[in-house]
Amino acid sequence: MVKLLTNGLRAGTLLLALPLLISGCGFQLQGRADPSPEIAPVFLQLPSRNTDLARELVRALKVSKVPVAVSREDASSVLEIVKDRSGREVESISAKNRPQEYRVFYAASYRVTAGEEVLLAPQNVTRTRIYTYDETEVLAKADEESLLRQALAREIAGVIARRLATLESPSK
Repeated sequence: MVKLLTNGLRAGTLLLALPLLISGCGFQLQGRADPSPEIAPVFLQLPSRNTDLARELVRALKVSKVPVAVSREDASSVLEIVKDRSGREVESISAKNRPQEYRVFYAASYRVTAGEEVLLAPQNVTRTRIYTYDETEVLAKADEESLLRQALAREIAGVIARRLATLESPSK
């Protein structure tokens, strides 16, 4: 009985000390990205509003409370998505020359301008995931690929939103 109490006390102490240890090393959770007020509102210039990245970017900016301008004239800065591309490639094949794994990728290129001034030169972001393929589960694997593509777009949108938060006004 005493041993159980001692083990429980140790576990409780460890759980209480863990947040202190993590915060002491400088670790911080990725939270909302608050942009500089001088660059907001931002106008989104997208090749298409119907891509996974476009939807996730609008969502990420809304979560970050970044005002999005309806027109270019109303904006202090322009976030231009230069490239928005996704797809899949065969990662490995079986002895029967059939795909066993696919690599899903999402690549984007973006830049930020304010008037004629370039605040951020074109930046490239690429994310990939590998998933196994089973030809007996074609529909399930197609759904898995779609979900992975959405997750990759969400990651890229988060990267762009956090990068936008680090930009400063062109007058500084």
